[in-house]
Amino acid sequence: MEASPLVSAGPGKKNTCNPARWKRRGICKATREAQDAQVQLSLVNSIQDVPTEEWDACWNGKGGKNPFLQHKFLSCLERSGSVGKRTGWQPQHLVAKETTTGKLLACMPLYLKSHSYGEYVFDHSWASAYFQYGGENYYPKLQSCVPFTPATGNRMLVRDSPEAEGIAKAVSGALPEVVDALGVSSLHVTFNTPQEWEELKHAGFLQRIGMQYHWKNNGYNTFDDFLGELQQKKRKSIRQERKKVATSSVKIHRLTGEQIQPKHWDAFYRFYRNTTDRKWGQAYLSKEFFRLVGEEMANDVLLVVALEDEEIVAGALNFIGEDCLFGRNWGCKYGDYYKFLHFELCYYQAIEYAIEKGLPRVEAGAQGEHKIQRGYLPTATYSSHYFTNKEFQKAVDKFLHHEKRQMLQTIEILGEASPFKQGRL
Repeated sequence: MEASPLVSAGPGKKNTCNPARWKRRGICKATREAQDAQVQLSLVNSIQDVPTEEWDACWNGKGGKNPFLQHKFLSCLERSGSVGKRTGWQPQHLVAKETTTGKLLACMPLYLKSHSYGEYVFDHSWASAYFQYGGENYYPKLQSCVPFTPATGNRMLVRDSPEAEGIAKAVSGALPEVVDALGVSSLHVTFNTPQEWEELKHAGFLQRIGMQYHWKNNGYNTFDDFLGELQQKKRKSIRQERKKVATSSVKIHRLTGEQIQPKHWDAFYRFYRNTTDRKWGQAYLSKEFFRLVGEEMANDVLLVVALEDEEIVAGALNFIGEDCLFGRNWGCKYGDYYKFLHFELCYYQAIEYAIEKGLPRVEAGAQGEHKIQRGYLPTATYSSHYFTNKEFQKAVDKFLHHEKRQMLQTIEILGEASPFKQGRL
């Protein structure tokens, strides 16, 4: 393999990747030179194999403080059984250590997948085409993401140091080699940042664009400040919706930290199952997952609940990031019985909280053009894709160029339905 200026095997060094050994043991090692740092890559079969303080030192570095990339969140997924070989999400986290000291320099959440569920960047058609194209199985594949969590963030977490940029480029450049050595069909890095998206392009990854609905904080001091930037008709509609809830029999409470008690998690899990049973038929997250999050991540959670006669009847789960509030799950005891309650708990309460805390944005996820009229505008999301079959990669690249034009046009058209006054986007 030819070496780039920041990815070098070094004098007299050979690539030590052994595909047969990797397949057998689930681990492979390679030595790289990133500027002055000797970096050794390996895979681990569980987040528990990486010390919390080491992983989080990288999470605190180049990766940014997305709550889902913390060691404890990924650990909750694994320990609760929500993620694992049984569910088709086998951890194969990538770690990059300094060769001489063993110090963790970078890491990347990585999973060996036997299906394409719970990812929110859809590639089922690719799986079918891959087999038809070359008679090869698409699965297993590698997926770098946070399981069941379509939230934007760096996937390559790099410890802050003078060599951080070089290490990130070195590890990114080695990813195709990791895929080839493991003998899987592909690697998909989903919901990454625009910067990482561009870095991976230089490493041979294809670029894909998706769409979600995000609310942006334009320096508002109050919810009324936000309403003041909307068209009169839209502003009136939101006020009417909020009034319907405010004058109903339910009371809204925002809970975080120690305010969230086991009874709240028990109720929310029931609501979560109500939603999954009605819409999708499969619950990805176990009850144990919510219990562990309640014990270990309560300060990272905003749980908005609705009470009627002291009974919890609905809830919306959010995670608090350094620069974003991430809306994740919603559920209600009686389905859609309470008019406008879903909008209040999921959208308006999130906006109010973000304004109070000075958070720049709220991510409300994909689907639902109804979000636009409530201030959540269509926003591009990014993913990166690498295939070992080069002819298939060329075919997908051609498809993605057409898809990109369509997606950008869709974002533009939907953006024209913005509720904001002209020039106030």
